[in-house]
Amino acid sequence: MVRQWRSAAGRAMLEIPAGTLNVLEAEGGTVEDHALAARRELEEETGYRAGRWRLVGSFWTAPGFAEELMHLYLATELRVADDRLSPDEDERLELERLPWRAAVEAATNGVVVDAKSILGLLWLERLKARGEA
Repeated sequence: MVRQWRSAAGRAMLEIPAGTLNVLEAEGGTVEDHALAARRELEEETGYRAGRWRLVGSFWTAPGFAEELMHLYLATELRVADDRLSPDEDERLELERLPWRAAVEAATNGVVVDAKSILGLLWLERLKARGEA
């Protein structure tokens, strides 16, 4: 997980790694594929790459006023990226390693308070309970 400052919340928040899809000007302004963006964001924010990826689900963040469709991936078989991509210039991130059960507990006891992280961690708990993760 990463801790980063969130201006809208006025504080640093503990979150799962995430980011926005880039607009690819060289490709006529198309939006980056979310599967490729997930890989890029994991590496930029944590310094790790994953050997296996699984799309867990997609959801609208706030369909009453936003057009953001978010995609959640489970990344496993992590390894350090020796030649890692750097975080964006405006990102100040602190990597925080938590066992998955502790991360789920943080999502249920109010330590993790952003929607994507809560949903991602609860989906992880469900996958673990089914033996699918």
